[in-house]
Amino acid sequence: MIRHQLFWPAAALVGLLVLNAAVNPSFLEIRIQDGALYGSLVDILRNGAPTLLIAVGMTLVIATRGIDLSVGAVAAVAGAIACTWIASGGDAITAMLLALAVCVLLGLWNGFLVTVLGIQPIIATLVLMTAGRGGAMLVTEGQIITVDDPVYRQIGAGFVVLPIAILISLGVLLAVAALTRGTALGMLVESVGTNPRASRLAGVRSRTIVWTVYVFAGLCAGVAGLMISSNVNAADANNAGLWIEMDAILAVVIGGTSLAGGRYSLTGTLVGALVIQTLTTTVYSIGVPPDAILVFKAVVVIAVCLLQSPRTSELFRPRRRAEPADTRAQEVTAP
Repeated sequence: MIRHQLFWPAAALVGLLVLNAAVNPSFLEIRIQDGALYGSLVDILRNGAPTLLIAVGMTLVIATRGIDLSVGAVAAVAGAIACTWIASGGDAITAMLLALAVCVLLGLWNGFLVTVLGIQPIIATLVLMTAGRGGAMLVTEGQIITVDDPVYRQIGAGFVVLPIAILISLGVLLAVAALTRGTALGMLVESVGTNPRASRLAGVRSRTIVWTVYVFAGLCAGVAGLMISSNVNAADANNAGLWIEMDAILAVVIGGTSLAGGRYSLTGTLVGALVIQTLTTTVYSIGVPPDAILVFKAVVVIAVCLLQSPRTSELFRPRRRAEPADTRAQEVTAP
C-alpha cells in the first residue's frame, strides 16, 4: 500500500487536516444553516474549486506530453470580459457565454501553435500567458471592475446545499472521468502522449486530440475565471488567477500524472488539488509570515514529490531472500 502513487499525497492531506484540527479544534466541524453546509472543510473545497477545474484540463494537456502556462491569464480574461459586459448594462448570461467563447478561441489559438506550427507547448502557451493578462488589462482599462448581479454571484458564491463552485468542479471531473475512462478516448490520449508519431501511423488523429485538450483547458480556465471574479463581485485583471497555473501543475504532478505524458490520473488530480488548497489554508491558520508562504508551500510540495520518487519507492520495496547455496548447487548438479 505504501508504494501506491496516491499513498503519500493522501498521507500529506490527512497530516495537514490533523495539524489544522490541533491548532483549531472546531476545524472539522460542519454546520447546516438555511439548508446549506458551512465549515472550514467546505471552505477548502470552495476555494479549491477553481484550482481543481483548471487542474482537470491541465491533466489532459500533460497526458499528451504538453503543458499550458496560460490558464491563469485566460481566467483573468474571462472575469474581465464578463464583469465589463455586466458593468456596461449587459445581462449575466450573455456575459458568461461571451467570456467562455473567448476562452475557447484562446484554447484554439494554443492548439494551433502547438499542433499546426509545431511550437513547443511551454513556449506557445508562454506567449498567451503574457499577452492574455495584458489583454485583460486592456478590457478593464487597468481598473478593478465591480459588479452587483445576483445571477452572476451564484457562480462563485451561490449554494445548493454545497457551494455551486464545488458542484461545477466535481461535475466536470466526473464527466471527464466517465468520458475518458468509459470510452477509448482516455487510451487514445495516453497513446498520443506516449508516442505521437506511432499513434499517427496507427491511424489515431493525434493532432485533433491534442488540439481538443488545449481547447478544453481554455474552457476550464474560463469557468474558473468566472468563479474567481464572481466570488468577489469584481474583475481584477492584474491579480485574478495569478500563479494558479503553478498550483494546477503541482496538483497534477502530486496526483501522479507523468510530465513525460502517456499516463494520467484524475483521482490523483483531485487529491493533489485538495493538498494544495489545504496547504494554503494551513499556512494562514498556523500564522506563517506572508513573506515565507511560498517557501513553506515549496518545502511541503518538494517533500511529497520526493516521497513519491522511484528511488524512495525502491527503499520501501521488500527485498527477496537469497536462496541457500547448497540448494542452488543441487539444482545445478541434478541430471
